Amino acid sequence: MSDLTLVIGAGADELVAAHLLARAGERVLVLAERDGGGPTEGWIPPRVVRELALAQRGLRVEWPDPWAAAPLPGDGRLELWRDLARSADSIRRVSPRDAARWPEFCARMASLARVLEALYAAPPPDPLSHELRDLGRLAGLALRARRLGRQGIDDLLRLAPMPVADLLDDWFESEALKGVLGAAAVTHLRHGPRAAGTAFALLHRHVGCPPGVFRPPRSNLAELLAARPGVEVRRDAATRIDVREGRVAGVTLAGGEAIAARRVVSGAGPKRTLLEWVEPGWLDPGLARAVRNVRSRGAVARVTLMLDRAPDFTAFVVAPSLDHLERAADDAKHGRVSRHPWIEARAEGPRITVHLQYAPYALAEGDWHGIRRAALGELAEAVLVEHVPALQGAVTGKAVQSPLDLESACGWPEGQAHHAEVALDQLAWMRPTPALARYRTPIAGLYLCGPAMHPGAGTAGAAGANAAREILRDAAGRRG
Repeated sequence: MSDLTLVIGAGADELVAAHLLARAGERVLVLAERDGGGPTEGWIPPRVVRELALAQRGLRVEWPDPWAAAPLPGDGRLELWRDLARSADSIRRVSPRDAARWPEFCARMASLARVLEALYAAPPPDPLSHELRDLGRLAGLALRARRLGRQGIDDLLRLAPMPVADLLDDWFESEALKGVLGAAAVTHLRHGPRAAGTAFALLHRHVGCPPGVFRPPRSNLAELLAARPGVEVRRDAATRIDVREGRVAGVTLAGGEAIAARRVVSGAGPKRTLLEWVEPGWLDPGLARAVRNVRSRGAVARVTLMLDRAPDFTAFVVAPSLDHLERAADDAKHGRVSRHPWIEARAEGPRITVHLQYAPYALAEGDWHGIRRAALGELAEAVLVEHVPALQGAVTGKAVQSPLDLESACGWPEGQAHHAEVALDQLAWMRPTPALARYRTPIAGLYLCGPAMHPGAGTAGAAGANAAREILRDAAGRRG
């Protein structure tokens, strides 16, 4: 049997897993169907930074500041900064009451986010396990939660199932402020801010961020690891995972070449890995059904606008109110592109990248080719120009990616960047399903390490690091 470990994918999670395995003495080959370089979005766990000596190797982490700028009725913008006092000054223009409450809101959310940070920094504990490792982790999390005090525990238990609209209505009166925060809570989700569990999604997005910042940073993590020695990266695509007698045997590439391997670690979504690449019959029918039912509904398009000059913002959000977001989500639920989507625009020089939501992957009528794709670009430009009139006539070109294009170009199942939606029933020991939550599959030697795994969305490299630790634990058990 070959002693090779094959890692499928070259994103942050896959490369972190590959380098941690190589660091432990494993022989690793990464199969990169597409370029995994470019900016990586998400919080990088400090343990990953330490173990891979990333700070010494040139890791750059960038926090946009302000992290959000939203147009106000009439004139001006609401700007939210890393500096709490500066954000409060901006909020004061629309609501002195909200400005006064902003520091306390941020402090309480940051306190809760630190509990999640501890949960996310390791594989999820099994709440029904009798192993000392799981019992110790559960006890540690309970102790950390207890340290929150009565107010913190009440906040955590109350917040988890809440719609984010209810949470924000409790704290604030400004529609502009609630719109910006509500948009952060539903990013990459098809439902709106009045859906249960979206308050938890806002907290999830806050993990690893400074108090008052609800947007993860960007880094050069994947680019840095792709160029780092110690792991061979080969540009090729797997089309089948070969299994013999219930154990992984390697992969077959698009050109027909078979590569033998002792272990395969897939960063692709569970549906693609287990239902497309593995021959039918190796999975229990119940598990196959559970994998098919993992929710990964895409509702986002990406539009790049080329300008003849740089705009006067770095981060711009058009989400005027919670009602605006809810109406936009209603369109997507019925298979329609929202006529009034919420957008988040990031500018780098004379180029703007627009996150446009809600544009559903599954359309009630027609498909995503031709005129429908082009219409997304026109819609993104029209919304931006409405709120930034200085952009009128400045757009010199557009590149549009529909949810279908994002599935093809980025490997996002159904255009869902997180591979599995952030929802209470798809988190921790239930992400993406209880049977797969520990990164192992029923096929010996086949593991999952992508964004669909715990902790998933909003983190960079955490799922890959956790998967690598479980793989090494299994390897140590066999040697023992």
